Amino acid sequence: MKVRPRLQRSLTVGVLVYVVLLSLVVIGQGWLINERAERLAWESLLAIEMDYFIDRARDPGWTPRDSGAMDFFTEGDGPQAPPALQGLGPGLHDEVRVEGREVVALVRVSEGRRFVLTLDITDFERTEHEQLRLLALTSLVAVALLGVVVAWGVARMMAPLRDLAQRIARLRPDLPGQEVVVPDGASAELAVIADALNLYLDRHDQFVERERGFIDSTSHELRTPVAVILGASELALESDMPPPARAQVQRIQRTARNIEELTSALLVLAKDPEKLARTSDLIELDQLLPDIVADHRHLCEDKALSLEIPTLAPCKVVAPITIVQVAVGNLLRNAIENSDTGVITIELQAGARVVVEDPGHGMSPEQIAALYGRGARSRSPGGGIGLDLVARLCSHLGWRLRIVPREDGRGTRATLDLGSSVPPS
Repeated sequence: MKVRPRLQRSLTVGVLVYVVLLSLVVIGQGWLINERAERLAWESLLAIEMDYFIDRARDPGWTPRDSGAMDFFTEGDGPQAPPALQGLGPGLHDEVRVEGREVVALVRVSEGRRFVLTLDITDFERTEHEQLRLLALTSLVAVALLGVVVAWGVARMMAPLRDLAQRIARLRPDLPGQEVVVPDGASAELAVIADALNLYLDRHDQFVERERGFIDSTSHELRTPVAVILGASELALESDMPPPARAQVQRIQRTARNIEELTSALLVLAKDPEKLARTSDLIELDQLLPDIVADHRHLCEDKALSLEIPTLAPCKVVAPITIVQVAVGNLLRNAIENSDTGVITIELQAGARVVVEDPGHGMSPEQIAALYGRGARSRSPGGGIGLDLVARLCSHLGWRLRIVPREDGRGTRATLDLGSSVPPS
């Protein structure tokens, strides 16, 4: 099952990512503005002082006084610049390391002489870095606090949606006239969702009502003529008639029984499994299987086939007896139709597992996959409701149908697991 991300988590993470990106942009922009303002300030301050020092440097015998923070260097007879400053070109140079100090230097060439003016900004840079660390720390704290607030706000925002989901989960498919009611203070979006769902529920009730009416009418209209045909065919078979006519009447009888099986199967699929369980029968499966096999022995008359039943252990299940007959009968009929010679065995294993093995043509992996995936195997003419509908009945009733090739490579092994219908001991 695919794990889908939670909307609440996605919204919270999305808002936090937006806040972090916005904070980084603001901090980065502030840093750029600070650097630009700082450079303009150093350039303005040093330019004024440079003009003063260059003007005084023209006086013979003048030497700059040590101001502590600002140093003036010139080529020729003045103080010589340290090696770290000698390679600098004209202009302003920020954050230059000179003898363990951090300085800003202004280099100017005037009248063929090179002048360098430096300002010690070590303490300033230290203070600036401390402020940056403090800003980063406060930003992290602000993002963390904002994350808590955002998570709380998103949780409150998602609470009505969770409540709506719970209301929808409490809907029962067997009860008509249901609707989802949202509180008076609900948002317009929730009201739109609830209205759309209620409209769907109303259409669903109408659809179910039409389906139930159709099924009730159809089942009645089908059962009555089928019962008449079966009764008439049984009476006809008790009388003397030519063999060709008897064969045709038997064919009519088998077809009518197939229609009866199909009607029963469709009615079962139309019912809710819980209601179906309350109307099921307690079946002694070990006694029912021999009767099902006896009803299908006539299908082997024209083939060199035999049906064998090993010793059956007592086993009971709670299920519709007609559907058990239909499911097992169709597995047996499928085995007979796809086999020409040999022995077909019908076993009753522990856990109410009915196993039918045939020595027939077998099924390809593609056919088996199609049967499991979409019930696509077609039924043969006169072959009952087919394995596709048996597979759907198993899915509806919680049974399991497994069809695999036999170990010897010939034929198939079909296992019908009725374990979910075994009554508790």
